[in-house]
Amino acid sequence: MKYNLSHYDFDLPSELIAQKPSQRRGQSRLMVVNREKQTLTHDTFINLENYLNNCPLMIFNNTRVIPAKLLGYLNSKQIEILLIRELNSELWEVMIQGLNRLKPGAIFKFGNKGLSAEFIGRQGARAHLRFSSSEGLKSHLHESGRMPLPPYIHRPVDTNSQTLKLDKKRYQTVFASNTGAIAAPTAGLHFTRSHLASLRKKKINTANLTLHVGPGTFVPIRIENFINHEMEEEYFELSPVNWNKITLAKKQGQNILAVGTTSTRVLETQAFDGVIRKRVSGWCNCFIYPGWEFRNVDHLLTNFHLPKSTLFLLICAFMGEQLAKKAYTEAVTQRYRFFSYGDAMLII
Repeated sequence: MKYNLSHYDFDLPSELIAQKPSQRRGQSRLMVVNREKQTLTHDTFINLENYLNNCPLMIFNNTRVIPAKLLGYLNSKQIEILLIRELNSELWEVMIQGLNRLKPGAIFKFGNKGLSAEFIGRQGARAHLRFSSSEGLKSHLHESGRMPLPPYIHRPVDTNSQTLKLDKKRYQTVFASNTGAIAAPTAGLHFTRSHLASLRKKKINTANLTLHVGPGTFVPIRIENFINHEMEEEYFELSPVNWNKITLAKKQGQNILAVGTTSTRVLETQAFDGVIRKRVSGWCNCFIYPGWEFRNVDHLLTNFHLPKSTLFLLICAFMGEQLAKKAYTEAVTQRYRFFSYGDAMLII
């Protein structure tokens, strides 16, 4: 098997990259890909349950996105800062514009309530900032933090407050409960509370896991031989209730439907081979590409992804390269909306 990244490229018109969510949550289109029949069906997302006749166990990533993009001031100059992860109560790993020009001891100021942060130093392309108050930071994030949208969604610095409010609402799943991500598990963005209730009424069971999506999910592959690409670790956890629910489903021969590539990567790293009583947690850097033998995920709900990305490679691994390219060509022809705020694909 060849591992040439250029082999997984495709033409994508820029106007198909969704810049805003659909007018109402759940209004997206849905492409259904049947791997056995090699067929593509076009529908709307609200009709998802029509394709779940075997009542799979649906696994959702319940991570909650932090409004982690801040505008700080350094000597009156406005600088964008992206929080990555909390190292302790006031120390954060961050990404900063113009990092190479910063010197330890530089002080950033935020808003008018006295919140500041000291630049401690850098580690590769990341930096460490020590904030003056963890409670002050929490309050500032709530009031002024922006959702850390992917770079292909364009929001100028002077974006109006209505757009920012919409992003805070819609770049978050309705079931998000475990705070820690800097990107949404976007396949879950399509679900409304009423849709989830409808699925439960139709005896479709669900389970949750947490993967705090970090920047590594979106880091481009920079080498042609992609097998040497290294995924960045992201924190995950599974409660005993959810672990045991998945274990029982597999024991009984029930299919597993992963909602999103993030859920898929966690599920594929675990061996659900017994009952547990303690929470399972750790760090996941699973890189799935063609040739991967799936052992836990039977169906996959996902969005449409970037060419030559780790996400598109995962899709090619799951449904086969030829069928994946056929589906994506059809999506472009039929003017599906791509990426985080875009339409959905169910692979059965």
